[in-house]
Amino acid sequence: MSSSDGNLHVALLPSSGMGHLLPYLRLAASLIHHQCSLTLITTHPIVSSAESQLISTFLSAFPQITQKKFTPIPLDPVAANITDPFQLQWETIRQSAHLLSPLISSSSPPLSFIITDVTLMSSVISVTAKLCLPNYILLTSSARMLSLFSCFPSIPSSIPKESLPPILLDSNSSFTKNFSDNSGSLKHFNGVLINPFEELEKESLEMLASGNLTKGLPPVFPLGPFQPLELERISLLAPLKWLENQEESSVVYVSFGSRTAMSKEQIRELGNGLVLSGCKFLWVVKSKVVDKEEEEGLDEILGHQLMKKIENNGLVVKEWVDQWQILSQKAVGGFISHCGWNSVVEAACHGIPVLGWPQQGDQMINAEVIEAGGWGLCMKSWGWGSNHLVKGVEIGDKIKELMGNQRMKMECARISEVAKQRSKAGEGCENMLKTLFQSLTKS
Repeated sequence: MSSSDGNLHVALLPSSGMGHLLPYLRLAASLIHHQCSLTLITTHPIVSSAESQLISTFLSAFPQITQKKFTPIPLDPVAANITDPFQLQWETIRQSAHLLSPLISSSSPPLSFIITDVTLMSSVISVTAKLCLPNYILLTSSARMLSLFSCFPSIPSSIPKESLPPILLDSNSSFTKNFSDNSGSLKHFNGVLINPFEELEKESLEMLASGNLTKGLPPVFPLGPFQPLELERISLLAPLKWLENQEESSVVYVSFGSRTAMSKEQIRELGNGLVLSGCKFLWVVKSKVVDKEEEEGLDEILGHQLMKKIENNGLVVKEWVDQWQILSQKAVGGFISHCGWNSVVEAACHGIPVLGWPQQGDQMINAEVIEAGGWGLCMKSWGWGSNHLVKGVEIGDKIKELMGNQRMKMECARISEVAKQRSKAGEGCENMLKTLFQSLTKS
């Protein structure tokens, strides 16, 4: 390993999905800022065009980063019994992890350590162990989620069983098996890197640090909040111009990320709820909504009459937006979110109250972080995504509650100020690198 000269050479191994890729690239930029040399391992073919374009733009912006392309042996989705293209990519990488060895060992100068995506842990650790290469995990979720992950299949008393995504309650699913295998390999890693900052999840971080949850848990480094890169900015002038003409804190921003597909019935109820709330809103929605193998445009789903009401009360955007830029606008006073962790952290940074409507994965657990912190609502009673139809009247009432809660707004302002201080100081990444350098020079 290369550490004697004080310069660390770090390899990054992300998996697939924008929610996993973006935190990796933001961490990479921070590591470069702290004088690290970087190698980015990209898996080909890349699942989505959005990921491919982002990687290409990122490497152009940071030409000092070395790219190493990894081409795993393709898997038959039918034989693997996996329909989700991103999960299929995770399993494909896992099955071909042994092919990473020559790619990693040929790095020059030799690597100081590697940072592996949480979805690939149990397959990659045996490779890096044989190479005597320190391996750290980047968990693209909350410390609360880490508390579950660290002791799974046991469930910590702090997390209700109902908060687990339904797929994790199916012990026969490939997702649950991989989740359990990855959890079991955790003690073999050198550390866990996560995106929260201390004040955002103080209780969960203290619980993890105490060692009472899991024996042998490696050190946890809260590095957040990760800052967006300039290259992520998307110049959509229409929503920004519209927001400039709205009153301060009057607009509800609505977005469920890049992968959530609601039913047609739920889309209609959400549209009704937005209108009934009486608030202005900026609704970012997929132009096509998949439901029972059919695709329809938003106009067809909502119908002419409801669409007209929506256009009179808000703005619908059917393209990818720069969420960081949207949340920074003074007009935005609330955020209806699926509570993917990137969205949670970005809302905290800008001091925006969140109405958490989890759809899948870690989102219910993340939404509980918001509710426990007093700066948002977690709609547990609304169930998981398509499992429950939430009526527009109830949605409208909750939006009114969110936008009118002054105590929540005060807590949001406090969290935002702390996040800004953490970002300026860059303490998380700097402290991590100091600890890593000390451990590497001793080994």
